[in-house]
Amino acid sequence: MLLSFHRERLQSSTDPTPAQVKEERRKEKPPAKTTAHLKDSEFPPCSGLPRAYLEQMNSHTGKSFASFSLACSTRAHQQPISCIDLHPRKLILVSASDDSTWRLWVGEMLLTGEGHSDWLSGCSFHPDGSKLATTSGDTTVRLWDFSRGCCVLMLSGHAQPTWACSFHSCGHFLASCSADRTAKLWDLNSQRCRLTLRQHTASVNSVCFLPSSNLLLTCSADKTIALWDARLGVCTTTFLGHYHPCNHAAFSSATSMVASCDSSGIVNTWDTRKPTSPMAAGDTGPLSANQVAFNHSGKMLAVASSDGLVKLVEVDSGSVSSLEGHRDSVQSVTFDHKGETVISAGSDGRVNIWS
Repeated sequence: MLLSFHRERLQSSTDPTPAQVKEERRKEKPPAKTTAHLKDSEFPPCSGLPRAYLEQMNSHTGKSFASFSLACSTRAHQQPISCIDLHPRKLILVSASDDSTWRLWVGEMLLTGEGHSDWLSGCSFHPDGSKLATTSGDTTVRLWDFSRGCCVLMLSGHAQPTWACSFHSCGHFLASCSADRTAKLWDLNSQRCRLTLRQHTASVNSVCFLPSSNLLLTCSADKTIALWDARLGVCTTTFLGHYHPCNHAAFSSATSMVASCDSSGIVNTWDTRKPTSPMAAGDTGPLSANQVAFNHSGKMLAVASSDGLVKLVEVDSGSVSSLEGHRDSVQSVTFDHKGETVISAGSDGRVNIWS
């Protein structure tokens, strides 16, 4: 018995204590996974466009009406094209279509993107040209990375189809608009909606950031255009003057002007410093004007019209000329970086280049 008792004591003295066992088990456990908290982005100072840049922009007057003619026409999609956008630095074009795909073009197709479950309504290049944002009838906004060749982020939150999107110049924020009567500001770093802009009483049809600014422009089927401080989500100015639903609005990069177009074909221009009434108007009707774009100097507008024509409007005089070449409604239009070429796309699935 003494021998047995001695062995038990010897064994108990060499065994680890309960505290030691607990400590050993703690060490053996894999470290607990911690969830990374993504930081919100910060808005850059709102300094506006540098004077030298504005002077450079204004030094280019662009081409005259008579000098534009159809140089090239390409069947880019089998279904209607809803939107096109030009790469910020290169002659690379992206097209978004009712076939639920986007395609990247440089003469020939470079890349195509599939993932939306419904038609595409809008597309916008990231300021550095490495990514693309798209909007769709499936109510989502998607971010695509060209180097990875896939969708890297899907933003959900709108209740109805999304119509358009626009990047802030810093590249950290993306604005979207929807038939749900709202526009949303998304933080791409924290991957969340930072603000929902609620003032319009009908579908918000377009959204656009002023370059190098925290100002955001929206237009709506409620016949109004609104200018917002994107940092605060506050509407600073409402432009009144349309008598029909507004389809699109755009900033001039060279001046303080804003242009808008509506479903009756009326094109209005506004000075953001004196927004009480339109400065000038061009009538491209009677059919709908679907999109409007300023040229490099801000002295000419290109308008995508439902009558199958691209209309060129002289800002100062309001005079209108037409470019014929599409076989159906023109849905989207833009100028190249120098304002010497007009690029248009329409319901005929074609991309036309005018130079």
